[in-house]
Amino acid sequence: MKDQVKKGLTRRHFLGATALGLAGLAVFPGVTSCKSPVVAETDLRFGFIGLGRQAMFLLNGFLQVPGVKVVAGADVYGIKTKRFQKRVTEFYAANGKEAEVQIFEDYNDLLKREDIDVVVIATPDHSHAMIAIAACKAGKDVYLEKPLTFTIKEGQELVKVVRQNNIILAVGSQQRSDPNFQHAVKLVQSGALGKITTAHAYVGAPPIPYNLPEETLPADLNWDKWLGPLPANIHFNHELNPPISLDPPQDETIWGAWRWYKEMGGGFTTDWGAHMFDIVQWGLGMDASGPVEIAPVGDGTEFMTFKYANGTVMTSEPFDEKLTKGVKFIGENGWIEVSRGHYQASNPDWVPAKSTEADDTPYETKIPHQINFVEAVKGRKDPVVPVEIGHRTCTVCTLGNIACELKRTVKWDPATETFVDDTDGAATALMHYQYREGWSLV
Repeated sequence: MKDQVKKGLTRRHFLGATALGLAGLAVFPGVTSCKSPVVAETDLRFGFIGLGRQAMFLLNGFLQVPGVKVVAGADVYGIKTKRFQKRVTEFYAANGKEAEVQIFEDYNDLLKREDIDVVVIATPDHSHAMIAIAACKAGKDVYLEKPLTFTIKEGQELVKVVRQNNIILAVGSQQRSDPNFQHAVKLVQSGALGKITTAHAYVGAPPIPYNLPEETLPADLNWDKWLGPLPANIHFNHELNPPISLDPPQDETIWGAWRWYKEMGGGFTTDWGAHMFDIVQWGLGMDASGPVEIAPVGDGTEFMTFKYANGTVMTSEPFDEKLTKGVKFIGENGWIEVSRGHYQASNPDWVPAKSTEADDTPYETKIPHQINFVEAVKGRKDPVVPVEIGHRTCTVCTLGNIACELKRTVKWDPATETFVDDTDGAATALMHYQYREGWSLV
């Protein structure tokens, strides 16, 4: 494929635009509910970078999508590469297909394979930008887990590199492919609720300082490469890399705890904010913008408060006593509540005819979002959540954490993506951090 592109044949022409209808999808379990056709003229060859719990969910989905062939995986934890190779091989064997699955410790070695078209990046947040930028420069299209990046500066750079290299990048914000959220946003944007005065988007608490005790490193975990650009003095604890087993098979029983600590992640603010703040941004028509004033927890309020230029206010408070992670839009004419498997509205006419209900299936395995990405790659068009939207949503989350870190309200200019009245430069300084020696963003 790469040779064809170099000879002047575009990937659009090479891959073609033949669509596979629902009849073709029906043979793949879990895909029958997807309403969009998938182009399946030529297989896309996928490599996975980061092979933990989320990657396993994504793998289960992408393996079922017509036109996708998984050929490689990379992770700094040896046992995870073995699990990945085993699962992919067994899947193809069970479906009567040959499997050629190569595994790597260093993601750069995977990116050197010219036959790989797409990479799925599901590493910890602090390495998202660095790996995604390298993938873009290697000419790979990218499915990148949310939140997009660890810092605002990283997001700004990634947006540039994606567009400079004509890359299709999709962000793993699956809720934008969920019928309930789509229905709610459509009503909000149509003006059914009137002017939106307030939106409650409960996500949980900001990150806390790392406080887990140091433990002995597993023999097959390359800790230096896991840290990447982070400070070398961050020590290992098994909760950061939950143990797994191949015999007997046992996956992670918890999510990697790096996400809860400010040295490595953004806490619930980015972990769930990348979903729930994202829905508010979408509903308010702020996908290319954002709030102008951000107040932290503890600055006269129990919850973060985000004010938009038009007067609308978003808070990080819950809309019910169960502390459901979801969104409540409140307008002049009424309200809508929406979360995963839940939908209520003040007006019965605003409830979809058939709302999706919660079930026991992991949300990450529902694959319309992944199908949309495959269609986008083969059609050379932006997916449901392209890099700019992922960056704007991630910026909102990070702004909340910056306000909490400084313990004061901060003002933001979404047009220039800079802080306003930041006289001491403290907020601007938190838009990025100094990578340790030997690591660089671009």
